[in-house]
Amino acid sequence: MAKRDAPPRWDRKMQQRLARGEAAALGELYDRFASLVHGLAHRVLGDERAADGITRDVFAHVWEHPDAYDPKQGPLRTWVATLTHRLAVQRLRATETAALARAGHGSTEELERKVRHASVAARADYIVQSMPVPLRAALELAYFQRRDYRQTAADLGVTEDEARRRLRLGLQLLSTAHDTAAPGAPPGYGGAV
Repeated sequence: MAKRDAPPRWDRKMQQRLARGEAAALGELYDRFASLVHGLAHRVLGDERAADGITRDVFAHVWEHPDAYDPKQGPLRTWVATLTHRLAVQRLRATETAALARAGHGSTEELERKVRHASVAARADYIVQSMPVPLRAALELAYFQRRDYRQTAADLGVTEDEARRRLRLGLQLLSTAHDTAAPGAPPGYGGAV
């Protein structure tokens, strides 16, 4: 991984507060990242109750192991997303392996295909949530509201060239969801499935 600048001040301070055992820090972290954690877990597992469990597990892990986060490795948001992904994939594998064993059929290839599919979807969600608002707004208009680049430009109050640029950059970022180096891992923190 390439050397990074110093992590954001909030990330460093949050890690220090958690290491001191400040319950208010955990509450603040939860307020900031709970929807991200739950959304990623739900995307991988496809189950609301299981996503709730992963959300609890992630914040319990952060509380019990605050020193596991190394600010030099990347943003706290990415570390939390990576932890979420890892725990959700572990739960998916355990659940699916048990289901395959009960059914008496299926294969590990089928399980790994499910895990890869869920990982790519979770990574795409993470990328969209993390991208700058102007790029995300252009993609949402173009793909969810089926607006072409001219309509997107008019809706955003930008030139057509700027709308095309935003769409192109957003799509380039999304295309990294299919990277095979670390399938499903959020960008920037390492750690494969």
